[in-house]
Amino acid sequence: MPYALGEMRVRGPLALLMATGVLVLTVGSAPARADAADVAATQTYVQANYTALRVGVANLALSEAAPLHLLAQVKRECPGAGAGSPQDPESTQMSDEVIGAMYIPAIRPDLQAIKAALSQTAHLSWSDPALTRSIDAYRSAWTTMVGLTAPNLCADVKAWAESGYSKLPATTVAFAPKFMSAWVGAGFLPAQLSRYETAATRALANRSRALELQIAEAEARQVEHWGDIMDTLDLWP
Repeated sequence: MPYALGEMRVRGPLALLMATGVLVLTVGSAPARADAADVAATQTYVQANYTALRVGVANLALSEAAPLHLLAQVKRECPGAGAGSPQDPESTQMSDEVIGAMYIPAIRPDLQAIKAALSQTAHLSWSDPALTRSIDAYRSAWTTMVGLTAPNLCADVKAWAESGYSKLPATTVAFAPKFMSAWVGAGFLPAQLSRYETAATRALANRSRALELQIAEAEARQVEHWGDIMDTLDLWP
């Protein structure tokens, strides 16, 4: 659910993809003409999505604290490290690293649940190939995300400055594009799923969207902290 707030390109809540849990199937209440396997996959997926969002909301306080810890570290260890830096494509990559340095620690409280969900939902598929591909792509993004390590932001900005802002450090070049390509939101419920929802599944999906909004609002609040970190480092976006 991409949206732009200020200069920070906010794309996802500070939580996770999916968590554990398998819904008991009630195929008897399946929509007319829906394939039983599609209904089963949808019920499992929607239940997992709902569980994930509940975990994300439960961990919001921890997630929202992560950027503040990063800001405190930057103020302590490298204030003004980017003084005199340009505003160019390289500064955009460094700005992307700042976002990643905020985000990766923010999802740390949820890592165990995310990894379990990725394993348990690995083989879900639907008769609609486009739906399967979209969910597989979403899972792939989160697989990349949970494999990332938060960068050493102070060290990378200092290294860029030491080069006379002529060359980004290899760590930034490796991290920033990978993070940005994988940065997605929680609560992914493609419209095609509605064809295979039972009444109970549909109700759960609606509850999921309310939780998703809470997480999205929490991430929107982090834009201010991103600005504070950028200002402390004296970086342009």
